[in-house]
Amino acid sequence: MTSRAATVRDDLKAMIGQSRKFEAGLPGEQVLVRIAALTLGFGFASAALATALHRPDWAKGLAGGALLGWLNFRWLSRGIRAMMLAVSSQANVASGRSEAPLTPAKSTDSPVSTYLALVFRYVLVAFGAYGIFVYLHVPLVSIGLGLCALVAAIMTASVWEVLKSEA
Repeated sequence: MTSRAATVRDDLKAMIGQSRKFEAGLPGEQVLVRIAALTLGFGFASAALATALHRPDWAKGLAGGALLGWLNFRWLSRGIRAMMLAVSSQANVASGRSEAPLTPAKSTDSPVSTYLALVFRYVLVAFGAYGIFVYLHVPLVSIGLGLCALVAAIMTASVWEVLKSEA
């Protein structure tokens, strides 16, 4: 019976250690930061190239699309993090631990706005693209290519991680 109690105690210590690691930052957090930075970097670099080629309308569309892609990624990350924190705090309550619930260190948004942004992020991006198209009078293709900066950033960050792990 004492070995079983020791095993349970060790399991609880491991779970507490994991929850503290989770509170400090999610695994792969640096990759998420890299993707966000690369999205804006690719978008604004392509906008600078369009400006150099004397196409200010395309530059606005590329920059606006990249900004929308970055917002979409940010809302998705925030929503997933909020769901993970909610599940983690429910697991703490269910296991009978009386620890303080995990909360994101830098988030000041309400959970409702976070979940709404997660669910309606495509609608928000569509309205943003519509606004850029109507008010800035830019080609739709340039906005679409600007949104592709997120895809290029994800692929670059993935290759970066694979090459980094091999070295």
